[in-house]
Amino acid sequence: MNAPRSRSGKPDLKTQVRQVGNALQAVYADLLDTSDLAVTEGEGFEVRRTSRALAAQAVRIVTGFSPKDAAATVIDGDLDQGIDAIAVVEGAEPHVYLVQSKWSKDGKAKDERKAVLELLAGLRLIDEENFAPFNPRGRRLAERAKSVMDQGAVKVTQVVVLMRPDIPSDGFMQAIQNGEDEFNKYGEVLGHRIILAPEVWASVRADQVPTPVVLTAELYPWFGMGSDALYESYQGVVDAEQVAGWAQQAEKDGTDLFNLNIRRPLGRTPINNALVSTLTEEPANFWYYNNGITVLCDRVEKTERSKLAPHQKPLMLTLHNASVVNGAQTVRAVAEALEKADAAAVAKINVRIIVTHAAKEFASDTTRATNRQNSVGDRDFVALDPVQGKILEEMRAELGLEYGVQRSEAGIPEESGCTVVEAAVALACAHADSQYAARIAFTLDPLWERGSQGVYDTLFRPRPGVYLLWNAVQVVREVRRCLIDLRKRYEGRAAALTEHGTYLLAHLVFRLLDTEGIDEPDTKLTWAEEARKQTKDLVKRLLPVTIQVIDGLSERRPQIRAVCSDAGRCAEVTEQVVEIMTGSQDGSSPDTYRRVRPARKRRRPNAVHVLVDRRVLEDGDPLTLSTVQPAEADALKAWLAEDPRRSRATWTNHRTKPVVWAADGHQYSPSGLITLMWERAGWADRPVANQGTARWVTPSGDTLADLAWRTLGDLDEPDDSDDEPGRRAEDDTYR
Repeated sequence: MNAPRSRSGKPDLKTQVRQVGNALQAVYADLLDTSDLAVTEGEGFEVRRTSRALAAQAVRIVTGFSPKDAAATVIDGDLDQGIDAIAVVEGAEPHVYLVQSKWSKDGKAKDERKAVLELLAGLRLIDEENFAPFNPRGRRLAERAKSVMDQGAVKVTQVVVLMRPDIPSDGFMQAIQNGEDEFNKYGEVLGHRIILAPEVWASVRADQVPTPVVLTAELYPWFGMGSDALYESYQGVVDAEQVAGWAQQAEKDGTDLFNLNIRRPLGRTPINNALVSTLTEEPANFWYYNNGITVLCDRVEKTERSKLAPHQKPLMLTLHNASVVNGAQTVRAVAEALEKADAAAVAKINVRIIVTHAAKEFASDTTRATNRQNSVGDRDFVALDPVQGKILEEMRAELGLEYGVQRSEAGIPEESGCTVVEAAVALACAHADSQYAARIAFTLDPLWERGSQGVYDTLFRPRPGVYLLWNAVQVVREVRRCLIDLRKRYEGRAAALTEHGTYLLAHLVFRLLDTEGIDEPDTKLTWAEEARKQTKDLVKRLLPVTIQVIDGLSERRPQIRAVCSDAGRCAEVTEQVVEIMTGSQDGSSPDTYRRVRPARKRRRPNAVHVLVDRRVLEDGDPLTLSTVQPAEADALKAWLAEDPRRSRATWTNHRTKPVVWAADGHQYSPSGLITLMWERAGWADRPVANQGTARWVTPSGDTLADLAWRTLGDLDEPDDSDDEPGRRAEDDTYR
């Protein structure tokens, strides 16, 4: 629930006070000297410390001091002589501030005249050079204040900060005025400033705003938008060393270089690792491969090296309140690359700079627009695979058909050809191993995974013949048409199978068809014509058999979509259905509806495969190490403390090596990385094997193993749409 707000849009007093208290504790807890307090914990201690922090914040408001310097001005405590802080500003315009603070957790600080009189009494002691009554901290600061006051008509201001919303009483203000009259007989020297709760709240909120970033950029070659442009802007080339300097400067100053960006550097991801590799191994090619960086700033200072021919010389820009709104990953990759190899410094990077003059709405729109890109995924990169080009040529040459490899909004009519997506789906269903049909049941993303266990290389290495590809597409299309027709006749779990089991049923059709001639060159496509006729009848008979086999997998009937996406259970279903369909004359005998085998204990699936196939985690999601056993924790503790990155990693959707270790940026299997860490930590008694997925924890607090198992468990929950109560007959159960 949001905090109540006044008509001005600010939170109510209670909320303001709470936020101020939290901020004061966070900023000054380790900066204030509280060694003189008898009690170092409890409510009384917190009140005293918060009051001192309030005095320090008042000093910051009137002087602009840093938190550390402001904390050093606090003298509150025994023998403070009514003054909570003494701030001395030296230089061309010297000034002395004497602060009295009154904290109240309820926002009801009292305006007692006694506090004013004590403050004035302390000022008299300083003016009379009577420093002995002050405590040690106060004595030092009082002597310094007096030395400045003696330089001439130096201004002295009484600062009273009250944690309350309304101005003090007339009696309080009259006491202040009386004191000023006393000290100002020979000139205006003494003044006052009252700081109330809203101003304190505004100051702590301002402290929480990121410190403005100031960057310098030397562009060459470069060009700038003309004077008639809506917003002043520049575009040019900088070297990688400059960009790395931006990141280093921001880290050193504690500023936020990406405060307007929609996301920050993601750390170690495969894409970011590729950026670093290019910078270190092929720095000259980086400009060609990278899209560059977009920077917004409020204002810019420009220094041209030539007045007559400015574009023939480098342009030096100083960017005020700058933010990288596009290219955060590039900036981080450049900084990491330069730490690895000096050669990366010569890489060139395209930079675009837009001066917004603090136009917040335009800055927001620009950030959104520069990041509004159609995502480029693994599916898009298959267009670069020479194999696909060969298939495209063969499809045209052999069959006179189109083959769409590049993603496009314009589809290909069925009679004119197919896309690489449709071809990949058909090849996955036609494969002898049912796991590929299962792996694409949730999402088609696994189709484009590369590597020894990836689906793509299995389907397209070696290159499939175009007759195999086109004939397989025809069969899957016919399965889809049949299921659309059958869906009208069924309900409950059978209807769910027509929706979630398309690829499983298509795989079963291929297993039952005679596929000996599927790859034979035949311009008349007679195999496909005959296969389509058989497919219609096969799907009609497969549906009731398959649903009965699924029901027999366990005592508690699993959810249909869970079975169709589980490689292990798909294999079991396929084995039983094919046995039934080939073991009787028509595959529709009464035996079809019996539980054909005793329920088997379900084997725990591979956690990584579950998470990857269902895209439970996004690329770049952070992971942290969780040591399982006390002996393991003790063995790794010192080694992990040497480098905090050793206990951090990020996830990438890769079936064999999904963990990107922050310590070196390389990809590992969860268990493989744990084994490596044990070895490097020198754990002599380490076990032979480990369950790595139980040791890496996701942002939700779950281990990879728990997250995968719960994902499957959620799918196993009965789906009300799968069943309709009271409709289980001996035969034709779901019709």
